[in-house]
Amino acid sequence: MERSSASLRGKTALVTGVSRRRGIGYAVARKLASLGANIVIQHYQRHDENQPWGNDDLEAVRAGLRSSLVGAATMHDHDIDLTDAEAIAPLIESAANHTGSLDILVCNHAKSGGDGSILDMTPDRLDAHWQTNTRSTILLTAEFARRKASGTAIEAARPGERITGRGPVDSPTGHVFWMTSGQLHGPMRGEVAYAASKASLAGLTPTVAAELLEWGVVLNTINPGPVNTGYMDPETTDRPLGELQRYLDETPFGRFGRPDDPAELIGWLSTSDGSWVVGQVLTSDGGFSLQ
Repeated sequence: MERSSASLRGKTALVTGVSRRRGIGYAVARKLASLGANIVIQHYQRHDENQPWGNDDLEAVRAGLRSSLVGAATMHDHDIDLTDAEAIAPLIESAANHTGSLDILVCNHAKSGGDGSILDMTPDRLDAHWQTNTRSTILLTAEFARRKASGTAIEAARPGERITGRGPVDSPTGHVFWMTSGQLHGPMRGEVAYAASKASLAGLTPTVAAELLEWGVVLNTINPGPVNTGYMDPETTDRPLGELQRYLDETPFGRFGRPDDPAELIGWLSTSDGSWVVGQVLTSDGGFSLQ
């Protein structure tokens, strides 16, 4: 990966769901590292063990990230199951203690597999996706926000009531990124639990973005569209591929997304150049949603 100017030098980023070199989280962490950030990653390989694409070599993941660091920037990692709500506050605290501050939070982790159609839905299936994709993202963001609001007297807000933060700021005090999916643009057949959990994040974005902005924290949600992280390779797919190549030939660029595509967007949005974009659900899919 070509190194860019270190516009995030001195910043620290926590990126969740970084366990595979084919994954979006890995690409995002490498991009932020190339911009000068210190990197803290979360992974949970026991999830990958049950997927068709399987595990990756964590040492190779770590080595790839270290090779992207700029100057004296550092990297640290945590093996944590984010469905354990009690593990979230310690993760945020540890990430902040790594360098003394936490400036960027990328909630990239997600549950794959174990889904189904509306006829397949059970409480356990819905809860598993909610806890992994939605609840943990909200709780991670809440802990991140509490650190930014430290020292401010905060009263419990009632419906429709505005919380009051620190007032105008010269530049963002932090950036948060959520990841949603293509449920905004069309049906996701056979993925009802996943689509429900991701739609919750997209729908909640304006509300949480408005509240975070009281402390100068910028939240945006990214829909990366169909990105091949291994699940669309014939040997490791978890879905029928059928007439895939014929369909791709009719798309604007003739390919699925690559992990570097959303990573480039998140990298730019994390810098001062991209910080005027606030509270948006941004689709970065090469025109797939227009087909």
